[in-house]
Amino acid sequence: MSTQPTGTELILDCAGLTVLIAGTTTAARRTVRRYSAGGATVRRIATPGQFHPRLLDAVSLTVVVESSDDVGGVIDENSWAPLREACRERRILTASEEAAPPGGRVTLIGGGPGVEDLLTVRAKQSLREADVVLYDRLGPYRTLPQLAPGAELIDVGKTPGHHPVSQTDIEKLMVAKAREGHHVVRLKGGDPFVFGRGGEEVNTCVAAGIPVTTVPGISSSIAVPAAAGIPVTYRGVAHAFTVVSGHQPLTEQELDALAKLGGTIVVLMGIGTLPQLTSGLRKAGLASTVPVAIVEKGYSPEQRTTVTNLGEAVTAAGLARCTSPAVVVIGEVVRQHRDFQATLEQVLSRPLVVS
Repeated sequence: MSTQPTGTELILDCAGLTVLIAGTTTAARRTVRRYSAGGATVRRIATPGQFHPRLLDAVSLTVVVESSDDVGGVIDENSWAPLREACRERRILTASEEAAPPGGRVTLIGGGPGVEDLLTVRAKQSLREADVVLYDRLGPYRTLPQLAPGAELIDVGKTPGHHPVSQTDIEKLMVAKAREGHHVVRLKGGDPFVFGRGGEEVNTCVAAGIPVTTVPGISSSIAVPAAAGIPVTYRGVAHAFTVVSGHQPLTEQELDALAKLGGTIVVLMGIGTLPQLTSGLRKAGLASTVPVAIVEKGYSPEQRTTVTNLGEAVTAAGLARCTSPAVVVIGEVVRQHRDFQATLEQVLSRPLVVS
């Protein structure tokens, strides 16, 4: 677990310790969860008047949460002086922490391409302050117990064709938890506003009168091609790129417009509709020889890139057994990939083509 009393992160192994946390219920909720999640036995007092020296028996650490009380009255921090003095006399370490922000709010966080070290600083701070986290499978969910210590973690992720929690139910749950007074973090892969339905979730919160903020994330539309060494723009090659969703087949008019626009085409969630996409683009005028890259599981240890062309993309994806999540890149920028000259047989002969 960690605490940040002066802006510098302090890492403390508190497993087996007895910790006295002094602060009101609302203000100290995050501190209590964090120390409890770290394995400490937590004792609580809400006001200075509840302090008695016997409460320090077997206490290893005392944490004073500097805050107002739960109904808005200010607690004079000098009122905790007897507690601090008693700790000094007993040589019990004391620390101060800021109060948890008021609950009853929602923060939408973009988790980037799914690895913890590509979260923004603000995203990590919001997760540390979370009471509840609703997360998807494309965000960095594996380390959530450390990123949001003590928070209630709720998996609302979807997989292709399988939505155990509908979007409507996700939004209802988000609002309900916020109305209970919690700081709710909605953690999504990529950026919340790039095919993440973040706009819908913001509108739901606004309609319900719930304060909502957004923390942008690194979009997989740019990051995953970059992980494979493919720039979506390149001087003299492509001065524009278009990002489309492959969740549903594109219309004939959309395919025609894409083919005429030129530049790079980046398709998110495009494995399932790859046959319709490639045949439609060829019908709209794109040459069968246009390079294509399929980048699976970007930034993970299982990252793999299959390089082919528009005419052979469906066959190549089938032979390579490409699966979601994957980003499809169509355009001359694919030639920048280091394995562009490799034949499909050479690519398939390797266990993984890791970029």
